[in-house]
Amino acid sequence: MKEKLRNLYLLQLIDSHLDELEEMKGDLPSEVNALETQLGELEEKIEELEKTMKGAFSGRNEADSDIVGLREKLEKYKQQQYAVRNNREYDALTREMDAATEAISRLEKQMEGLEGKASVARSDIEAAKREMEELEKLLEEKRTALAEVSKATEEEELRYSHEREKLAVRIGKGDLKAYDRIRKAKRGRAIVPVKRGACGGCYNRVPPQRLVELRQNTKIYTCERCGRMLVSDEIAEATVDVA
Repeated sequence: MKEKLRNLYLLQLIDSHLDELEEMKGDLPSEVNALETQLGELEEKIEELEKTMKGAFSGRNEADSDIVGLREKLEKYKQQQYAVRNNREYDALTREMDAATEAISRLEKQMEGLEGKASVARSDIEAAKREMEELEKLLEEKRTALAEVSKATEEEELRYSHEREKLAVRIGKGDLKAYDRIRKAKRGRAIVPVKRGACGGCYNRVPPQRLVELRQNTKIYTCERCGRMLVSDEIAEATVDVA
């Protein structure tokens, strides 16, 4: 158990070092991620706008083709007017001509609407592409800045990450899972030493009997107030020398 406590506390020290290295990067990682997300959303938006524009142009061309066909029919009906033999035929032909004329008018309005829809989509695409260019420039700047900071800490970060991997293998899955859960809930500090009879995380007083039990290093104890894992001074001092 003593070795387990030591390993858990050493893991905390390593993670704290990694957190410090990450903090040196400031907001750059989150800014890069946010810009990448924005660019992805813009790409999807442009794809949808292009589909809308193509669909509108396709509908316009189809309507234009229908209008051409209807006008040809109208010309044919006009020629047939000279060959009608009675009022019934004349009325029937007139109805066909009126229907074709109405259809042409309807299709012309439809074409106008589709043309407007395509025009709006095209303008939106151009605006989105301009926005993309600006975001891409900003993203490149942020990536360059992040790369420079990362390069300065790369060697140290790799060393700590490698040490963490080796150490995690020696810690039981259940203990590691509990450690990660507490660490996530407590802003990176999952296990702390007891200092002057108090929790090193929330500074709540630890009962005297619990202090005695802690110094025996036979069990994992947690703070009654904050829930962090606790280790004795002996474990903490011995581990600091190794970290």
